[in-house]
Amino acid sequence: MNERTATVQRDTLETQINITINLDGAGKARFRTEIPFLDHMLAQIARHGLIDIELEATGDLDIDAHHTVEDIGIVLGKAFNRAIGDKKGITRYGHAYVPLDEALSRVVIDFSGRAGLVHEVDYKRSHIGTFDTDLFHEFFQGFVNSAQVTLHLDNIRGRNAHHIAETIFKAFGRALRMAICIDQRMGSAIPSTKGTLNS
Repeated sequence: MNERTATVQRDTLETQINITINLDGAGKARFRTEIPFLDHMLAQIARHGLIDIELEATGDLDIDAHHTVEDIGIVLGKAFNRAIGDKKGITRYGHAYVPLDEALSRVVIDFSGRAGLVHEVDYKRSHIGTFDTDLFHEFFQGFVNSAQVTLHLDNIRGRNAHHIAETIFKAFGRALRMAICIDQRMGSAIPSTKGTLNS
């Protein structure tokens, strides 16, 4: 199997981001984003997706974290798009339910070649520590647009905003892991009757 890795660098007047991922890793993670709660959530993607991720990001945090969080989503999506390549033999679809105490969330993803996001999550409060929960939507929208995937995020129940966020990111990691897995029965076929997943 070819190595499914990618490195992406993105520099703008607002953010400077560098990421390296290995889709067939062991869940190793190293982050330097200056946004601790986001690092905690990204670690869930790596660990539960068995994806190695190294990420360094600096941004205009003196304004707020919006640009940095959104752009990290964009760069992560671009890295996935490059690493997964032509999508031959992938499972394509992934889904996961994850509980954490009183919280339960479901994530479903399709590497369809089309960007679509449904984000039905009520985080119950505006901030988790200093992290603005509105920014989770921006992160996932950035990812979806760049990775060209269809993504449904649903919090089924929960009271604690930290628990809700963690179940979303853990389920996202596990859904990714399922979708990007190589299905040996597919051989080198594209998992689509259209013969392409690029649009």
